[in-house]
Amino acid sequence: MQRTITFTLNGKPARVTADDQRTLLWVLRHDLGLSGAKFGCGEAHCGACTVLIGNDAVRSCTVALKDVAGKKVTTIEGLSEGGTLHPIQQAFLKHHAFQCGFCTPGMILSAYALLQQKARPTREDILRHMDDNFCRCGSHTRIVDAIQEAAATRGA
Repeated sequence: MQRTITFTLNGKPARVTADDQRTLLWVLRHDLGLSGAKFGCGEAHCGACTVLIGNDAVRSCTVALKDVAGKKVTTIEGLSEGGTLHPIQQAFLKHHAFQCGFCTPGMILSAYALLQQKARPTREDILRHMDDNFCRCGSHTRIVDAIQEAAATRGA
């Protein structure tokens, strides 16, 4: 059903008129021009489309637009503040925790959600939490190292 949905997107009010069953991923990419969330599998398995709803990492390829009404949505484009990268983004750069970059936005937002839940995760916590995010380039070790550094930096 065609409806106008309002929500907060990257800290600013957003208003979209569209089929309320349309996925958040396509609304973000095509209606709002935010290309950070990627289409990977379309079945919530790979993590390429991950965004935050509140502080929870969710797969935007399976979230209906109507389900974000009145909620706070953050994409990779909204994680930095005032042109300054978030510490997780900085750690990913420092550790070269990406190759092609396709999975990177989803990895970073999943890591952000983990650090909101657990400020000092163990390496095993990180591996368990990030297990559902796929990197086809094989950057997993550097990704885990970056998340560990971001967690250590947060407490400093």
